[in-house]
Amino acid sequence: MTDAIDNLRAALARAEAVRPKAGGFPYLAESLRLAGVSGCRMTVPSNAMLYLTAAGPVAVQGEPLITGMVGIPPFDREALIAALRADQAGRTTFPEFVQGCWAAGIVTYDVDLTARTCTYHGADGDSYVESYAAVEL
Repeated sequence: MTDAIDNLRAALARAEAVRPKAGGFPYLAESLRLAGVSGCRMTVPSNAMLYLTAAGPVAVQGEPLITGMVGIPPFDREALIAALRADQAGRTTFPEFVQGCWAAGIVTYDVDLTARTCTYHGADGDSYVESYAAVEL
């Protein structure tokens, strides 16, 4: 399991070194893909990311957005797209992006590094899929 964690850490560090402030997600995704990560799933309210790697799955726990029992915001496609565009333009940090997803009613999102897609899911089955461009590192 140490190999999976070390490999993921190295891929994240490599991505941080090469990704531009604006439009940086495809560089992160490509760095992960080249490191043997096939996909990842973010559980937004808990701010937990699951990476599926060739060396085994790895979980990364961030600071939870909520504690206790709370209602989930309704799915808001326009608010999600606004959060995505702000992030893509480099106007938000990753924690701010995750908070924007939550405010838009997103409970999970899945990144398919092979298909180069991100699928955002609301609690009631609503979803939004966005493709991202291939880049060379």
